Amino acid sequence: MTNWKKLILFVLLLSVSRRLTAGDDFCGIKNTCFQEGESISFVVFYNVIGMYVNAGDATFNLTLDHVNNKPAYHAVGIGTSNPSYDWIFKVRDRYETYFDTANLQPLKFIRNIDEGGFKHSENVSFNQQANTAVTTNGVFKVPGCVQDVLSAIYYARNIDFSRLQPDDKIPFNMFLDNEVHNLYIKYEGKEVIKTKYGKFRAIRFKPLLVKGTMFSGGEKMTVWVSDDPNHIPLRIESPIVVGSVKVDMMQYRNLRYPLSSNLGVR
Repeated sequence: MTNWKKLILFVLLLSVSRRLTAGDDFCGIKNTCFQEGESISFVVFYNVIGMYVNAGDATFNLTLDHVNNKPAYHAVGIGTSNPSYDWIFKVRDRYETYFDTANLQPLKFIRNIDEGGFKHSENVSFNQQANTAVTTNGVFKVPGCVQDVLSAIYYARNIDFSRLQPDDKIPFNMFLDNEVHNLYIKYEGKEVIKTKYGKFRAIRFKPLLVKGTMFSGGEKMTVWVSDDPNHIPLRIESPIVVGSVKVDMMQYRNLRYPLSSNLGVR
């Protein structure tokens, strides 16, 4: 069960109620949170009769590459349902993004998904100077600082959460399916959460979702990220068309900093 990637997907980008615009600090963020070689794995739990069952998994891996001789991070997100649950809702998703190491803006985005029999492929090239996105369907004008569904995860991890107050929002633009979506994330504060990996100090927020094959859209999803310099996703919860899903972080490698938000209690 993983369109939740569209969570993380649309996950993470906050700011004060003064609402940053694409011309403010939103475009000036530098990477201080992740490094080459980072890998994070998640388990997806599905609940339809009051009990969560292990229904799938997802991984995010980050390497260094080049696009048109420009240094770029290459992130790959893969989500699959467990074979025993494929008869309910089969998922075989692969998302890729190449984004500029200097300004964290996307250069290329690739999506190949198979969700419940719905198959779709997308290949987008971004031109930062011309503010365009080129797909097989043509050339589309996009705002400055636009993100794709996967680059937004890494970009947003670098936002200064200490500036925020509960109910503050930050708007951002995302290009997906040949269309620019105007989205935001609403900050809800900090709390301690307990996962199968342990207890963590966490930052909680709700992303505004685009309606899709699994999610109805709106502010129904809740996301928790680690309250430490890494800002990695720890848990995601959301209702879906039938039942609900919970996504928990289960494994990580090569984080830039120690996971100091982990309280060491199971």
